[in-house]
Amino acid sequence: MTDWEVIGLFALAAAVIGVVGSYMVALTDRLADRTGLGETIAGGLLLGMSTSLAGVVTSVSAASEGLASLAVANAIGGIPAQTSFLVIADLLNRRVNLEHAAADANNLLQAATLIVLLSLPLSIYMLPPVTVLGVHPVSIVLIGVYIFATRAAIGLKAKPMWRPERTSDTRTDEPDRASQIEALAPLLGKFLAMAVILAVSGYAVAATGAELSARYGISQTLVGALLTAVATSIPELVTTLAAVRRGALQLAVGGIIGGNTFDILFLSLSDIGYRSGSIYHAIGDRDVLLVIGAILMTAVLLMGLIMRERRGVGFEGGTILVIYAAILAAQIFMT
Repeated sequence: MTDWEVIGLFALAAAVIGVVGSYMVALTDRLADRTGLGETIAGGLLLGMSTSLAGVVTSVSAASEGLASLAVANAIGGIPAQTSFLVIADLLNRRVNLEHAAADANNLLQAATLIVLLSLPLSIYMLPPVTVLGVHPVSIVLIGVYIFATRAAIGLKAKPMWRPERTSDTRTDEPDRASQIEALAPLLGKFLAMAVILAVSGYAVAATGAELSARYGISQTLVGALLTAVATSIPELVTTLAAVRRGALQLAVGGIIGGNTFDILFLSLSDIGYRSGSIYHAIGDRDVLLVIGAILMTAVLLMGLIMRERRGVGFEGGTILVIYAAILAAQIFMT
């Protein structure tokens, strides 16, 4: 294939991801009402997982080909990009700060969980490599923490122990009656079909991203953080903006934070796919910087969710963009 054909295939796969992702919001909103999960949990679980499928395929494919940095950078690099999408959504939702209006205990729980999940591989990077059947034990721990947090989120929805202060700008999740009686099987069928399309498109993004890295001699981390991570994050941007336009603000915030949390599992799956030892010890300083940046951005977002500034993008919005710009600049200029 010529260079332009590779670039064209990459752009086409990214476009498919964006189009399909835009249809996922309405389906997820209806599934949230039909299943009783609510927008926040449905956003974190259903929307977050489905829009992350392209990223899963990208990271696992790269890891199976021995491209450890590309796999990790794609997994972690999507988190800063997707977090910054909330700031874009805030700019579009001018009436009130998104973190204020979408206040929900589960968003706080998921943000705290994300910080824990990001800290684990960072800690392991500093320790001697250990593997069991070629897989580092922390990969299993990451999955266990995710399952625990998911169960805790469902329990918190059923019996909340904390509630946000209600204001005139707080948006509550009001289930649609028509969706509550809608047939579940057709909804799930459509949802799964779109998820498969996202996964196939993700594989195309992985293949073309790796090819561009090899042809132009670009750092795997740079390709992962700036190219494949952003391309496979297009569904999150599309679905977040679509959710805000629908007024489903809790779905928008929950989808981003939940998707970011699910993205950490890319590392577990990539470690399984990487057959040359622990993937956490096959990365470099660029990859570690991405993890640190993701932790910082998530911590700032958590502060914004707690403080709940009422107007504009809030201090968290500006700070998140500054951190993201610093991460990108460092990746470009690091030797």
